[in-house]
Amino acid sequence: MRTHGVLKHFLLIGGLFVGACQTSRTSPAATPDAPVAAAPSAWVKPADDVLAKKLTPLQYEVTQHDATEPPFRNEYWNNHAPGLYVDVVTGQPLFSSADKFESGTGWPSFTRPIDSGAVKTTEDDTLGMSRTEVRSSIGNSHLGHVFEDGPEPTGLRYCMNSASLRFVPLDRLEAEGYGAWRSRVVGGAPVPESTANSCAAPPPGHRAGCASTLETAIVRADDAASIAKMHGVLEVERGTLRGASVARVTYDGKTATLPASAIVHAGDDPAFSSR
Repeated sequence: MRTHGVLKHFLLIGGLFVGACQTSRTSPAATPDAPVAAAPSAWVKPADDVLAKKLTPLQYEVTQHDATEPPFRNEYWNNHAPGLYVDVVTGQPLFSSADKFESGTGWPSFTRPIDSGAVKTTEDDTLGMSRTEVRSSIGNSHLGHVFEDGPEPTGLRYCMNSASLRFVPLDRLEAEGYGAWRSRVVGGAPVPESTANSCAAPPPGHRAGCASTLETAIVRADDAASIAKMHGVLEVERGTLRGASVARVTYDGKTATLPASAIVHAGDDPAFSSR
C-alpha cells in the first residue's frame, strides 16, 4: 500500500506527541572522518515499483514522500547497541552507533554522518518552517533534518527517521559486507546524553519546531481490518487499551479520513499496549 501527495502538517492533534526538530535556516556540515571505502556499485536505488514492494508503507512514505514518523514509536530511537545504520533503500552506510546520542526527541539522533559524502543537505521551507533537510547521497532517501543544537564534538543534531534506516549489528558487519566500517563503529567514546535542544525542551511559551507529519488514532478492534485497507493508512497495530481490544493506526491525514464511529481515541494514548 502506498500513499501520495503532500502530507498534512498539524500542530495540535489529540494525544499526538509533538517535539522533534527545531527550525534552522543554515546548512551546517559536520567534519567526520574521511570515507573508509568507495561506494559499491550495488548501492543503487531500485525502480519505484520495486521499492513499493521492498519497503513497508511507512518506509516508503518517509523515504520517498518526506514524511516524518511518530516519535517514541519507531524502531531505533532507543537502540543503544553497537553497529552501523544504513540507508533502507540502497544499503549505503550513513551513521555509526559511536555518534548516536539520546536527544530526548523520540527519534534516533547523531552528531555526524559516517563520512562526509554519506549525506547531502538542502533548505526545506515546507510546513511553515525553515529547516535543513538531510538526504542520502546515493539513493536520495529523505532521512530527516539537521540542527545546530547538538552536543560536542560537532554541536550538530542529525534528527533522523528510523523508517529511513536499517541497523546492522557490530557482529554482522563482515557478514553483510560492511567490515571496512568497523573502526568507525567501535572507535571513540560514546556521545553522552544531551537534551539541551529546543525540541526536547523548547523555551517557555514556545512550541517545538517540528512534529510528526503522520497522524495516529486508536480504533475499535472490529474496525481494524477494514481500516487497514484504506488508502493513506500506513500501519495498523493491534493491542489493548485499558483492558479493551483496540488497534493503533498510523495514517496520512491528508488522504485518509477514519470513520468517526471507529475511533476510540483521536491521537496516541500512552496506555495503549501492543500485543
